[in-house]
Amino acid sequence: MAVSSAKRRHKVRKRADMSLLGGIRPPIAVLSALLLALAGLTALGFGKTEALPKAVRISQQHFAEDGAIALRASLDESITDLERTASLFNAGDPVSADTVLDKLGNVYQKWRGSAIVEIKSGKLLAARGENVPLLAVDLQKLSDEDGLAPRMVRLENGETRLLTFALLSWEGRPQQLLITSNSLKVPGVSLGKFRAIAVVDAGGTVLSSDGLQAPEEDDSDTVKGEIEQTKKQLRTFAKDSAKKAGQNPLTTKEPGSGGFLGVSGSMTGTKLISGERPVAGYATLAAPEAGGSTDATSLGLSVVTLVTVPENTSRVNDPMFGLWSAGALLVIGALAVALLLGTVQGPLLRLFLESRRLTRGDLTRPVTVPRFGEARRIGDALEQLRLQLLGAPAPDGSTGTGGGKRRRGRRVGTRALLAGGGILLLIWSAPMMLVLNRAGDTLVVPQQLVSDQRDRTDTVTDRVRRALNEGYADLLSVATLIGDQTGAGDMTTVLERTMTEHPRYSSLYVLSPDGTVLAQAGDSPADPGAKRPGNEPIAVLGDGSKEPRITGYAELPGRDGALVVGQFRIDFLNSLLKRPGLGQVRIVDAERRVLGSNTGYRAFEKLPSARLESLVEATNQKAGLSTRPSGVLFRDGEGVQLAAAAPFAGGGAAKSLGWTVVSWQPASALAIPEYSAQNRTVLAGLLGVTAAAACLGWLHIVVARPLRALARQAETLADGDRRTVLYPRHHDEVGAITRSLELLRQQLQEQRRRDTAPTALAERI
Repeated sequence: MAVSSAKRRHKVRKRADMSLLGGIRPPIAVLSALLLALAGLTALGFGKTEALPKAVRISQQHFAEDGAIALRASLDESITDLERTASLFNAGDPVSADTVLDKLGNVYQKWRGSAIVEIKSGKLLAARGENVPLLAVDLQKLSDEDGLAPRMVRLENGETRLLTFALLSWEGRPQQLLITSNSLKVPGVSLGKFRAIAVVDAGGTVLSSDGLQAPEEDDSDTVKGEIEQTKKQLRTFAKDSAKKAGQNPLTTKEPGSGGFLGVSGSMTGTKLISGERPVAGYATLAAPEAGGSTDATSLGLSVVTLVTVPENTSRVNDPMFGLWSAGALLVIGALAVALLLGTVQGPLLRLFLESRRLTRGDLTRPVTVPRFGEARRIGDALEQLRLQLLGAPAPDGSTGTGGGKRRRGRRVGTRALLAGGGILLLIWSAPMMLVLNRAGDTLVVPQQLVSDQRDRTDTVTDRVRRALNEGYADLLSVATLIGDQTGAGDMTTVLERTMTEHPRYSSLYVLSPDGTVLAQAGDSPADPGAKRPGNEPIAVLGDGSKEPRITGYAELPGRDGALVVGQFRIDFLNSLLKRPGLGQVRIVDAERRVLGSNTGYRAFEKLPSARLESLVEATNQKAGLSTRPSGVLFRDGEGVQLAAAAPFAGGGAAKSLGWTVVSWQPASALAIPEYSAQNRTVLAGLLGVTAAAACLGWLHIVVARPLRALARQAETLADGDRRTVLYPRHHDEVGAITRSLELLRQQLQEQRRRDTAPTALAERI
């Protein structure tokens, strides 16, 4: 029995001599390292001057993306319209080449030139507009795999034209080739006064550009020199963007940016004569679906925009703020770490050494008892156990007397000490999160951002207007080609083909003068018998319903008022508004009721604030011959906010709607230096709170809770409980003290057996 007990003591001592894993040292060491790292980041992350705010560069990237989307949509729409028109002609009776071009020109006014050539003989049958470069077309290779693919041709004057092709085939007639040519200028992009835009091919050559003209009121040599310098900078940007166009789109954007599916980014150039800095955005033509491709994207084109921006060399933040904050963190962190070392780690390590001393049999010196909390209670218990090993009587378990007197010190536990360390760190973190370095209402918002909000909103307005005009042109094309001889079955075929090629409609149908649906495709008409409001080509129905019904009407020739009716999908219009960097976007009618949005909304509701309604009303006031888009920076009780409004100002069927697109976003959503500094300050405070919570929580789990349980076990053992075995749960300081207490319990048991053995022997005798 004695041998077994000795083996157990040897095993426990061996485990106690092992190097401690975990325990109290790592959390305090990690907390110290984290506070030092946070102090370094705080010192380095503040006080920097941003001569060119990041928000301006991001805005130019979004501007180029808008241009790329507009160009891709325009090219694909033109190619699809030409192919669909040719297929509709092919489905009907043969007509002359002049008739084809006349009807094409009456419905669509989008091509600079058009021509029809007989493929077999190469004879030109008809032509309209500017001369089409027919010599660039090899009629013998049209049967190749990409023989009818769109292609770019450079003219003698240096301009570039995009040629698109479609076949006209009727039984008994030679096959004909329908050719259209168009320029590569980006449609519908509002450039403002100081912006340039260019279309660039895969080799970095500028194919077309716009916006680089000297103002009429100032044609001095200085201005002309700066224009030439800007053109040179644009060509440099074009070369650089072509190199970047081959990258993976996922690697060119920050994680989570989303939005544009192609390659895009921004660049800055060298200062101009005026001291302003040119900033460029670039974007490749990308398909609307991820992983897809279109005829336009296969051309390898990119859009580059350029604007000159004055640099801000004045400091917007206190350059010493980071140093003061880092110094304060070092002082407060040192106090917190010193508190943990002096009141938690130090007493625990001394208890560990004292308990090991007692297990080795060194009972001459009294136990050094800590002054606080659980460590004091364990120290008192160790002192009582030392006295009991020296022969003092054990307490009776009820009165708690004997074996020494228990001290009644201050009842400050380990948890309270940890809370004190947390409060010290919170003294630094809380002001950083809630008070310091706040961006007020007087912050500086670059004027370029207000201009970009206005111009991009105008671009979105033009996209919506063009989409409606294109939709109405499709209805006219269908109505013209159906004519007065087409049966219901052929009407349905034409409508279904149009629905397939143009997903902008939810329903297409032919309506007789008495309100009867003769043919339809897509969804069933919501209310086919609804009276057409006036003679406008596009109207809004469903006033007061859950969803507005945007409906287009095209009269069928020779059918006494029969109509081709198309109901536009509201989701299609809403998708045109979804552009990153614009914030909230709404389409409102002439009565300022919401019809579409890039986020959730209720149909026909009012705008969310009176100032936005005032902005829309003011924007719709004519300035000269027409209305103009406007942008404004609000500074009031609702915070700093950028807003812009742009009414339908172009021509076409959609102009009569009187719609306006309005957008707004808080300035805090932009990467402006003041808000960036505020965000970094809040982040520093959050990191401080996180480090404190993680490390102090770690200490509470591995030290405070086990130490509290151990204090109860130590007091029970000192009060005379010799039967309860103490099991260490972790191989750390608390576990080592537990093992020492278990050894002391075993020694007291053996001492008790030795003391009771003579008495028992005497009784037997």
